[in-house]
Parts: sequence; structure tokens; C-alpha cells
Amino acid sequence: MDNSPFKSTEPTIPGVLPKKEPSTSEPPPMREQSTSKFSTPQMPPLWMILSATSVMALCLFAVWWMRGTPAKENAAKIEAPAPVSAPDQPAPPAEKLPVGPGEIATTSELAKEWSAKKFIFRDPLTSREVPAMVVHLPGGAFWGFSLIEPYGSCEMELITDIQKIRVEYGYRASHPMVGDPCNRAVFDLTLYGSGPAGLVRGEIAQGAAVRPPLAIEVQVQGKEILAKKME
Repeated sequence: MDNSPFKSTEPTIPGVLPKKEPSTSEPPPMREQSTSKFSTPQMPPLWMILSATSVMALCLFAVWWMRGTPAKENAAKIEAPAPVSAPDQPAPPAEKLPVGPGEIATTSELAKEWSAKKFIFRDPLTSREVPAMVVHLPGGAFWGFSLIEPYGSCEMELITDIQKIRVEYGYRASHPMVGDPCNRAVFDLTLYGSGPAGLVRGEIAQGAAVRPPLAIEVQVQGKEILAKKME
């Protein structure tokens, strides 16, 4: 209680608490706030920095390479000269066959037995041309015949390969034969068969043929073999 003689005394009122006197003591000094609430972040190790730098450099190099490669390929395609195609080789000329009536071969060409030569026979009456063949038969005879099957349109063939006659025609032959690939008929030029005008070379050895091949008369004059007429 302050006993100062100049200070008046507050009256006491029943039911009212007396007013507290302000404290004359000095306030306690304020605490200094700690400045270490947030710690300074630590720097990552040097090896991590170097690794990140290397990865970034590799990524940049990959992007550069991918962008540059298509351009290089396109430039190479543009610069590369177009291949020069070789000029087409001309087709070999078709074999020019002799035409009868007239000379169709020479004896020197057909000196060996079973040697043969194709020719074209033009019918003087109808001007119809048919493929034909002349063959040097055993014994020295020359025989001409049409390669078109009688009363048909299939072209026959002279087969000198005995194995082919057996495999493709199913016939066991001992010498060359004439074969019809359409009906697998086989004709033997060493034998005579029946024709409309009598016997004619080319007996039917196998198959359902009508008659032997159509004969073409041939003559030998010196070294020339001439086709005369067709039956």
C-alpha cells in the first residue's frame, strides 16, 4: 500500500471490489526469438550433380541425333542416282521354216538315221499351211508327214527320247516314235498301217487314233529333199 501523503484514498463502496493498482515493477525482458527455426538447406553431393548433368547431356545428344538422321537419309536418297535399267534384250527371231512344195531339206542335214526337220506345207489348192516333218528312217528312206493329227487339231511330235515315251505315253518302245499328246496315241513309222487309199507309214502302236499320220510325198534329187504333195 502506498502511504504517500499526497495521494487520495479511494472510497470503499460496499459490493465493489477495490481497483488494483498498476504494478510499478519493470516488465520482464522479452525473449529473443530463435532465428534457427528454418535450417539452411544442404547442397546435394557433387557426384549427384555430375550424374544429372551427364544424363541431360545424353538426352540432348539423342534428340539432336534423331532429328539429324532422317535429314541425312533423305539427303542420301536425293543424292543417290536412280538405277539405270538394262535395255531389254530383243527376243530371238522365230525359226524360219522351209515351205513346200519345194526343197525342204538336204541329205547332209539328215545324214543320220532318225534325224528330222520341220517344214511348212502349203496346199496348192486351198493355200492352207500345215506344220510337217521329214524323217530319215532306218534303211535310207525319207518320209514326210503332217504333224496335225488326222481329223483333229492337235500337233503331234517325233519323240527320240525312249524314256519319255515310256513315262509320258506309257509305251515301251525300242526306237523313236510319233506321239499325239492330246490322246496319248503312239505311231510307229517303221510299220505300215491302213489308210483311206491303202497302206501308209505310221502304224498305230497304242491309243485310239483313227489312222496313221497324213503322208506327204517326198523325193530326193541329188542332195535336195523335195516335198511334192500331201494325201
